[in-house]
Amino acid sequence: MVHGGIRYLQHADVARLRHSARARSTFLRVAPHLVRPLPIVVPTYGWGMKSKAVLRLGMAAYDLLTMDRNRGIADPARRIPSASFVGRAALLERYPGLDPDGLTGAGVFCDGQMYNPPRLVLAFVQSAVAAGAVCANYVEAGGLIQRSGRVAGVRARDVTTGARLEIRARMVLNAAGPYAEVILTGSLGRGLTPPTPFSRDAYFLVRRPLIAGDEALTVPSQTWDPDAIVSRGGRHLFLVPWRGGTLVGVWHKVYLGDPDAYEITEAELVAWIAEIRQAYRGLDLALDDVVLGSAGLVPFGENDPDAVDLKYAHRSRIVDHAGERGLEGLITLIGVRYTTGPVEAVEAVDLVCRRLELKAARSRLETTPVQGGDFTDFGRLVERTAATGDLPHATARALAHNHGTGAAAVLRGGPERRRLLPGSTILAGEIAQAASDEMALTLADAVFRRTDLCTLGHPGEPALRAAASTMGTCLAWTEARMDAELDYVRARLCLATTGRALLAEPAVQRDLVS
Repeated sequence: MVHGGIRYLQHADVARLRHSARARSTFLRVAPHLVRPLPIVVPTYGWGMKSKAVLRLGMAAYDLLTMDRNRGIADPARRIPSASFVGRAALLERYPGLDPDGLTGAGVFCDGQMYNPPRLVLAFVQSAVAAGAVCANYVEAGGLIQRSGRVAGVRARDVTTGARLEIRARMVLNAAGPYAEVILTGSLGRGLTPPTPFSRDAYFLVRRPLIAGDEALTVPSQTWDPDAIVSRGGRHLFLVPWRGGTLVGVWHKVYLGDPDAYEITEAELVAWIAEIRQAYRGLDLALDDVVLGSAGLVPFGENDPDAVDLKYAHRSRIVDHAGERGLEGLITLIGVRYTTGPVEAVEAVDLVCRRLELKAARSRLETTPVQGGDFTDFGRLVERTAATGDLPHATARALAHNHGTGAAAVLRGGPERRRLLPGSTILAGEIAQAASDEMALTLADAVFRRTDLCTLGHPGEPALRAAASTMGTCLAWTEARMDAELDYVRARLCLATTGRALLAEPAVQRDLVS
């Protein structure tokens, strides 16, 4: 989700609302193939705080506060419309599982949804490289180099060879998310003051649609937001259509441990399914329907580890260590949400330039399309892609989503690159592209982080083997290496419902790249 900040109305936090809406507009403007508007249905009840009148007032205020939300967004299909409302009868016809007692209808507003989060990251990395940055996959930051009371660079390790190297720098920006304080503690003896608390934000994925249509539906959870000044009751859980399946979540839990060690337990999944079934009656949903449990760590508010009603973090942290502990040459940024990254990235780089006494050019991040995003009509892009490659519509659409105008490069090289992997919308050329031009070194890189192949769980053994064969040809793998790569991916797919972090998985993956 690319949140536009509507929830912050409950906290009377207009600055954060504007901050989020501005960042959401940036994503829709510069990465229109990877981010789109998502209609979200919010049911209304009775005549109090959950009523249609109150929600109408809130949504009107939000529309007013974000009047500039579509400025510079060329594709009309990527613009955020004003809120609308649905009557009770029409709502129940579409969502018969809603509690009808006191139901008066629903409000509908739009937020942003990513098509493929890893490829959105990659698009920014590719754009950075095109602008002159030097990027490397599988290079691990081991610690900070300190000389004469200042940070002078980073000690790193090439994971593919085990070789160690030093990267010298006048200024280091530590933007390692939940690993940021691990780096600080390992190198400097302590983290930030106060330390950053984290939440394990978790959801699960069902392979089939749980609700009709392409709109997300909110249902009440069993927890509250204690920071809300104006509250409509329990926090919302979401049923979100995504690539033919349904995303369900999010659940929050205070997490204080190793960033690589969190997981989702079966007991938690069972409890979440029960909560969703209670909130949306008659939902045919069981543990066996879950094909993926996923979680990530995000900065949180100050909470007791056993608290049920949790406080969210409200701001990202940008720390200049020259002021924090008199250590020159180091800035730490821990972002509170993916959504606001385009805003905080500019703030962090501007701070780096000030510390280096350089005049920063005005950032073009909010207006310059990322790699593949230089088009004005996504529908026409899909049509051109289908015609160029003589592809089925579903394949052309997925290719246009993942590569934008770069889809043409995937299709170059003859009919072999246009061959579909069995039972999927993925082309062999996408796997080859991952190996040749997208820094993919393992099969897991290609099937989890460069293509859609394993997005909805196991794609079938023929598809996995075809992907491994294409990858092996590109990277000159032996049969033994190919078998090891397949074994690792199978193991990852078996672990998928536990939501374990990748580094907590079988040791075979660490051996594959060496």
